[in-house]
Amino acid sequence: MVKRIAAVGLALLGAWSCASVPSTPSAYFVADIPADVTMRLSLDDRLAAKEAWEALRQGRPERAGKIVSRLGSTNPVYATGLAYADLVAGDLAAAEEGFKAALETFPEMTPARVGLAQIYESRGEREKVFTEYREILKKDPQDRWAKPRYESLRDDLVKGSLEAARAARSAGDVEAAKREYLKVLFYEPERTEAHLDLARIYRQEKNSESALLHFRAALAAGQASEEVLTEYADFLAGTGELGLSLEVYEKLREVRPRDEELARRIEELRAKLGVFELPSQYAAVASLDAVAREDLAALIGVKFESYLDAPPKRTEILVDIAMSWAQRYIVKVASLEIMNAFDNHTFQPRRIINRAELAETAIRLIGVLQARGAKFVPLVDARRVQVADVSPDNYYYSSISRALALEIMSVTPERMFEPERVVPGTEASRVMDIILRLAK
Repeated sequence: MVKRIAAVGLALLGAWSCASVPSTPSAYFVADIPADVTMRLSLDDRLAAKEAWEALRQGRPERAGKIVSRLGSTNPVYATGLAYADLVAGDLAAAEEGFKAALETFPEMTPARVGLAQIYESRGEREKVFTEYREILKKDPQDRWAKPRYESLRDDLVKGSLEAARAARSAGDVEAAKREYLKVLFYEPERTEAHLDLARIYRQEKNSESALLHFRAALAAGQASEEVLTEYADFLAGTGELGLSLEVYEKLREVRPRDEELARRIEELRAKLGVFELPSQYAAVASLDAVAREDLAALIGVKFESYLDAPPKRTEILVDIAMSWAQRYIVKVASLEIMNAFDNHTFQPRRIINRAELAETAIRLIGVLQARGAKFVPLVDARRVQVADVSPDNYYYSSISRALALEIMSVTPERMFEPERVVPGTEASRVMDIILRLAK
């Protein structure tokens, strides 16, 4: 009988020793290891990482730390796993350093950013939390853990900074107001009211460049009221951008056809620009899918009229422009050698241009403007410009390199210039507008 009781006791003791130690689920969210990281692990490491992550979620940091330690420091899970073990154990300082170290070696380890966000949140460092949320969403815009938290925090931060900016303006502290508005734009770059208020502040400070930047950003959101459009048009007129001002006023005229004051402003601008003399075809240039030589000549002739009114270098005889709507502009640009005629004295006004030809024309135009006192400063040395699809022996290489150095034209993310691609009206107009701004 005694032997039987002893046997039962030993059996119960063995069962107790084999039972799992009770655990409390972690108070912290432990994010899944990204699939692209998991795929790089061996099967054994993958199973070990899974076991470690389960231990973390069960609130067993010592167990998780032992498993992760066996993976080795070169494993992408190693540093993040140990940092989570510190986090679950309550050592936030060690966890923070561990997560930062993990991201230095393996930036794709999103769980490390999730861990940092929780640490910063526990300390009330909301801007740091916001930055981590944003970085998580760059990798996965629909991240179910970060997205709702990011949006809620963003709205709260924007509201607070807007209130602080308005209070600062009311108190006459313009610099503090600007700082708060810029914070708003850090949190929400498309926030229209912040752009508008900054534009108004910079306009009062006569900082036209910054005011223009924020006016355009506000309008790009597509939520501008008639009042804002009027303000923008007035600003453009005041800075000498008469053509752009006229365009905005004419858009307003479509919705306010009986506004006499608006009509008066439009007529004044038309008189200053000589728009009443422009052929009707000019208005359509910006919307063309492909710009012809006569269209480009007209853009230059109209936009740079005040710069090109000096006597031309020579009189150019052209035999094929009599029927072109842009005849007088063609004569001007050809005489100044901004756009060359062909050997047979033709201009070929309806010939479609490509990006290489636009670059050459832009550089020739800049040369004429420089000769008349305008200063153009390249942002980089043209000799250092590298273009994947334009070799140094290309006829247009010099013009393309200089256009890129001046940043009046650009390349694709793959550094392709696409010299043979036709030029839409929007691009031709944009290039001419950039040159016009640089010339002032």
